[in-house]
Amino acid sequence: MAEVPGYSDADLRRTILRALRAEAVVTLAAMPLLAWKVNWQTGVLLLVGAAISGSGIWELLRLTSAVMERMDGGEKPRPMGLVLTGFFLRLGLAFGIAYVSLKFLDGSVYALAGGLALGVLTLSFEGLRLVRTWTA
Repeated sequence: MAEVPGYSDADLRRTILRALRAEAVVTLAAMPLLAWKVNWQTGVLLLVGAAISGSGIWELLRLTSAVMERMDGGEKPRPMGLVLTGFFLRLGLAFGIAYVSLKFLDGSVYALAGGLALGVLTLSFEGLRLVRTWTA
């Protein structure tokens, strides 16, 4: 795979952190609106979905950082087993939280799905911003 000139590991980290920040801003703006227009349970389900999505983006950052450290071979890399264990534990916890929140909150499933989709949307937006800077 060809390396993008002028794009470093720090740039990747900044891009993912910008996506996390954008997801938090959209969630904090949309949650009160949903709670006011529909019901508070729907607002909480949006928050739960966004939190699960945000934790997935954070794990993506940790996983890519660990892989990059291994590929660079410079300093002593983090143990991959520890990073993967954390990844799978977070995945199981995310499924459990989604299940429990759907079971006990009487809100819209679409709000949970929308919260989960926020991560994909913010990462896509950041990716499009990068493409625009590379082609400009």
